[in-house]
Amino acid sequence: MTVIFSGIKPSGELTLGNYLGAMAQFITYQEEEAYFCIVNQHAITVPQEAVELRLRTRSLAALYLASGLDPQKVTIFIQSEVPAHAQLAWIMMSLSQMGELERMTQYKEKAGNLHESIPAGLLMYPPFMAADILLYQADAVPVGDDQQQHLELTRTLAQRFNYRFGETFKLPVAATAKEATRVMSLQDPLKKMSKSAEDSGTILLLDSPAVVTKKIKRAVTDSENKLYYDLVNKPGISNLLSIYAAISGLSVMEIELKYQEVQGYGQFKVDLAALVVGLLAPIQAHYERIMAGSELDDILSAGAQRAALVANKNLLRAEEAMGLARHKV
Repeated sequence: MTVIFSGIKPSGELTLGNYLGAMAQFITYQEEEAYFCIVNQHAITVPQEAVELRLRTRSLAALYLASGLDPQKVTIFIQSEVPAHAQLAWIMMSLSQMGELERMTQYKEKAGNLHESIPAGLLMYPPFMAADILLYQADAVPVGDDQQQHLELTRTLAQRFNYRFGETFKLPVAATAKEATRVMSLQDPLKKMSKSAEDSGTILLLDSPAVVTKKIKRAVTDSENKLYYDLVNKPGISNLLSIYAAISGLSVMEIELKYQEVQGYGQFKVDLAALVVGLLAPIQAHYERIMAGSELDDILSAGAQRAALVANKNLLRAEEAMGLARHKV
């Protein structure tokens, strides 16, 4: 059985891009040994309000469940409730080299905006992520393009550990579902739809039907008014076509044929808005039921216990290999 690990930060509200690009694909991993983690300790690499972080952590867990993950099949848990994550993270940080951490693209982008006030946690984020993955001896990790570099560092650190202390960790690979959709901002289709950007270019999973419709109607397109896919010359309409295809199950060519006699983009946008609203409605209804009930805490507590059993065993193996354990079993 393949071991899958995935983590999402509770640092913003989840978007349609998060769902189509990641969470919708998670369902396909439910027959494997899968761990889905709310990585709240990663969120504090930038300042967080305690009350808001707590609420977003619970909300993210509820959205995991509302999106179709079955807690009887997969392990859903909060990172900070399994201390082995931070313990192995220190080991991975000790194995990391400053140069390779400073070359991480995400670090350079985020640090560049902070000038001299750069939290050390931003630099240490990748080895902490490596610890998350290696703790469960993950075979595969569902990651987007922006996380590929971090996964490569995870493999490097695992190899470095194995070389120095003996074969201990598996080398994980990227798990990329063929149907995964990269959803771009509705206002700037050259940038990914971001959960940290609260603007009209981002559709949130909990947006109301009216808000979803308004955002799609205002989505940037072009003046040609002909519906066809051309990522270079028509990035806006190409983005909308990709979203339509991902939700409807139709190919882009089939959608183009469907609207070839329709003038302008108006009707297409109306129909796309209806598709998105239809997709989100049952997720939102399920989410509201979960948040109103008491089952969520039981699921997260059970998930943390199951995760800790595996994590603690693999942490001990690493500590024994390094000589950190007083006795080697």
